[in-house]
Amino acid sequence: MNRTPSRSAAALVLLPALALTACGSGTTPGAAPAGAQASPAPTDDPVADVRTVDSVAALLPAGVRASGRLRIGSSVGFPPGAYYPNGPGKAPAGQDIDIADAVAKVLGVKLDRQDASFETILPALGSGKYDVGTGNFGVTTQRLKTVDFVTYIDDGQGFAVKKGSTAVKKKVTDLSQLCGLTIGTGAGTTFESTLAARKDICAKAGKKPYEVKVYSENGATLTALRQGRIDVIMSTINGLRHQAAQPAAQTTFLGEYHRLDVGFAFKKGSPLTKAFRAAVDELIKNGTYARILKKWGTSASAIDASRINPPEHR
Repeated sequence: MNRTPSRSAAALVLLPALALTACGSGTTPGAAPAGAQASPAPTDDPVADVRTVDSVAALLPAGVRASGRLRIGSSVGFPPGAYYPNGPGKAPAGQDIDIADAVAKVLGVKLDRQDASFETILPALGSGKYDVGTGNFGVTTQRLKTVDFVTYIDDGQGFAVKKGSTAVKKKVTDLSQLCGLTIGTGAGTTFESTLAARKDICAKAGKKPYEVKVYSENGATLTALRQGRIDVIMSTINGLRHQAAQPAAQTTFLGEYHRLDVGFAFKKGSPLTKAFRAAVDELIKNGTYARILKKWGTSASAIDASRINPPEHR
């Protein structure tokens, strides 16, 4: 799987239009949109009462059951997925954190969480550094060639503009609506690859092409929008919706563009996938899953059942 090189948190990098295989919410650990970290995390704890389910835990490999631990590479970026409500270096919070912790409790294991930049996690799964990865990783056809997934939510791609902007006046249903505009998005994400793959759409329509500016973290993208260096942000549906609800962000969410299943990521052929799928299904069945999503305002992205390696949404 091709990956973009690491970027400093403050750097702005304009990349060539390459069809990348990454997807998710490209971020640097600790990054968050302006105003997000000032908001405290919800105080309710739906994970507290989760208990080990022996029949599900039995699906784990014997070695994992014996050690009682799993190494998880976690991209902590911005709410509601995963962020630092009290600043970098403190305990992370968010929907992905709660779901991972609840799954671990069902399986009767402890998570050794290691924060990592988004673009480094999937290659590290292949090398054996982590057993599982999280970071709003969407399921794509290209990625399924090298990574296994266990789904836990349905998120995807959306757009936002600065509040009061008339650059885009309605929901984006076709990228030709963005011709002539400058779009900011995350490095190594499905957003970047989608925009690159459709780069010829404006020429075919006889319009000026859109420009893509790629940023290493979400806060830099939001700053660029405020300063007028970009016209539109392309990012996660849930992230943009949450951001627009924060008065300090001063953004308007333009709606959903393309849905994607999001899941735990594993090395291809991992023996952990069946246990994780059963654990997610247990959380759905016992109501913990619904309470976690309600806590983080993402109930509209709920799934009815977890799946291993579903085909990409079309």
